[in-house]
Amino acid sequence: MLNQRKPNTMTKQIWRVWIFYMVITANRSEEKAMTQACPSCDGTHICDCSSMNLRTIPSGLTTDVTGLNLSYNSIEHVKETDLKLGVNLRVLLLQSNQIRTIDKESFIFLGKLEHLDLSDNKLTHLSPIWFRPLFSLQHLNIQGNLYTTLGENPLFSNLKKLRYLRLGNNHSFSAIRKQDFDGITVLEQLEIDGQRLKQYESGSLTTVNSINHTIMNINDVQVLSGMLEDLTNSAICVELRHIAFNTASESSLLEPMSRSVMEKLVFKNVLFTDASVIRVVNILRHAKQFLELEVDNSVLQGTGQWHEQIKLNRESAFKVITVQRLAIEQFYLFSDLRGVENLLGNITKATIVNTNVFLVPCSISRHFVSLLYLDLSENLLADPNLGHSSCEGAWPLLQTFNLSQNSLGDLEMTGRSLSHLNHLTHLDISRNNFGEIPESCQWPENLKYLNISGTQIPKVTTCIPQTLEVLDVSSNNLNDFRLKLPHLKELYIAKNKLKTLPDAPFIPNIVALRISRNKLTSFSKEEFGSFRKMETLDAGDNNFICSCEFLSFIQYQEGIANVLANWPENYICDSPSSVRGQQVKAARLSLFECHRTLAVSLICILVVLVILLIVILGYKLHVIWYMKMTWVWLQAKRKPKRAYNQDFCYDAFVSYSERDSEWVENLMVQELENAIPPFKLCLHKRDFVPGKWIIDNIIDSIEKSHKTLFVLSEHFVQSEWCKYELEFSHFRLFDENNDSAILILLEPIQEQTIPKRFCKLRKIMNTKTYLEWPFDENQQQIFWNNLKIALKSYDDF
Repeated sequence: MLNQRKPNTMTKQIWRVWIFYMVITANRSEEKAMTQACPSCDGTHICDCSSMNLRTIPSGLTTDVTGLNLSYNSIEHVKETDLKLGVNLRVLLLQSNQIRTIDKESFIFLGKLEHLDLSDNKLTHLSPIWFRPLFSLQHLNIQGNLYTTLGENPLFSNLKKLRYLRLGNNHSFSAIRKQDFDGITVLEQLEIDGQRLKQYESGSLTTVNSINHTIMNINDVQVLSGMLEDLTNSAICVELRHIAFNTASESSLLEPMSRSVMEKLVFKNVLFTDASVIRVVNILRHAKQFLELEVDNSVLQGTGQWHEQIKLNRESAFKVITVQRLAIEQFYLFSDLRGVENLLGNITKATIVNTNVFLVPCSISRHFVSLLYLDLSENLLADPNLGHSSCEGAWPLLQTFNLSQNSLGDLEMTGRSLSHLNHLTHLDISRNNFGEIPESCQWPENLKYLNISGTQIPKVTTCIPQTLEVLDVSSNNLNDFRLKLPHLKELYIAKNKLKTLPDAPFIPNIVALRISRNKLTSFSKEEFGSFRKMETLDAGDNNFICSCEFLSFIQYQEGIANVLANWPENYICDSPSSVRGQQVKAARLSLFECHRTLAVSLICILVVLVILLIVILGYKLHVIWYMKMTWVWLQAKRKPKRAYNQDFCYDAFVSYSERDSEWVENLMVQELENAIPPFKLCLHKRDFVPGKWIIDNIIDSIEKSHKTLFVLSEHFVQSEWCKYELEFSHFRLFDENNDSAILILLEPIQEQTIPKRFCKLRKIMNTKTYLEWPFDENQQQIFWNNLKIALKSYDDF
């Protein structure tokens, strides 16, 4: 039993060592992998290592890195040595990790750091030692951690350049103490997230002399009131989020705002009731510098039953109101808004967006006596209700009106409803559904800007007012633009179906034209030049046919790059296929594509020259002769080959010129045919078969003769038929490799007279003695004897 236990114990130890080794190896491999996972740095020395599942800060950081993004990883601990090479870091993003611990000296080398984000981690306490070396820090975000307070000692006392600060959380942050903001005197933005904040020491925020924008997510109205009291002399814009004002007493806690220097108040995700609305407005009307009110994504639980009149002081600065996504839960019971009439007289800018407005009562519209800007976009206004809302006397000073994305459908009725607005210069009625467009319309007499983009109109007519300087008809179904607008300076006609630029004479003063994403294929130098005042042309994202003329113009036109917007990246060739997908600026076509007529002409000329050259070379090199003789030789080869010992009909075939016939017929024939024994000669005059092709006669006669006797003279060289006889004899010599030719020089003749192509005969003349006809009568008998000997030489074979 002891022997069995011992091996089992050893086996277990081996397995433990092996498992321990594998764990260490895996951890080292993981650390090595993580170290190598973050070399993702661009040319500006900014490294993006976000969302890489890193557990530690990579060790590959170099001194030239200025930005490091480590967000959305699993880092738990920031060590003192992790950032020792970050001496030039300007931005460090560590949000959305699992950081629980930061060593005290971790940021000691980050003296140039300007932006630090530690939000959404697991920090339970904050140490001022972390931030002490960060004397260049401007942005600090420590929101979303697990701390309950900002610590016993001031965190930010050394951050003299800090301008943007976000702190707190919605889970455990419960107290703000008096020393928490020591050292901070000026902030551009302060955001405090404190849904669980229950304790605020009075005076905590008074150390900050100026805060341009304060965002407070505070659920406790009592705490909020104390904070607002400390901000009365410092906060310019106050934004309140996620809070409910259910009663007038709760709203009364906002009383400090009536004494504040605040210029803008924002309510975001806030709950109101009728009672709280009255109280808030009555508080705000006493704020002497209060200028703008914004309500965003909030709820009104009420029906507008405001029993007391809401009235602003005449000296009130309140002039701007913005309401976005306001939900009125009992909208169907809502009253006629008479209680707010006295609020409207000083308003110069009103934005009521995405709030289900389908009607503005005429009486309300008439109280907007100072209104210059009105935005009612993304609502439910239809044509009849627009006519009621824009009644006579409504909005008397209105200059800009945005009615985009409503329920308008009659362009003529829309124009007529607004025609009395004599000061209206800018009108946006885009993203309605007009469809058809009438031939004539009424418009405000001073209208300069009109936006009817995305309204499904198929054409433009004289309904468009002549007074316009800016017209936007983008995203419609337009095929052309032929409308005379003499004052128009800007035309936006993108996302339509135009194939050409608009006619310049109709819009002579155009300065900016946007015609991108149409069916434009090109535009010529003349079309472009006709817009004499054009400063900006956006014609990108069209299907350009990159012809030679278009490329030549657009690539070499002086100054065109300064006029074309989004040049060259949005100008892409669609055809021809050789340059499809290339930028117009870089496209190049071949000479044949650009100069087809010239290229065809040059090719034709080249072909003619080549043919002419071939003819000349053929003549010089006797190509035609070689072709003819090849054909003749092939014809001869078709005939059955004659056996060498077969009887011949003639001793010799005589080839001579007709001009030498007297010597041949009267002397040579008489001498040879009367010899003893006589020679049988073949002469073309008497022995050729009548009616047979002369070439065949020559071939047959030469083949039936032992020898071919050439009587050479100047006349022979010039004779066409003698050449044929000589040519075929040349092929016979070449084919049968014999010496069947006998040359007689009837008169002195230069060797060069015999054509060079007859290489075999020229070789015979160079290697064998040929017979010359002597003019001396004493030598003539010797000539005849030698000739007879030459004719008898075939007996030797």
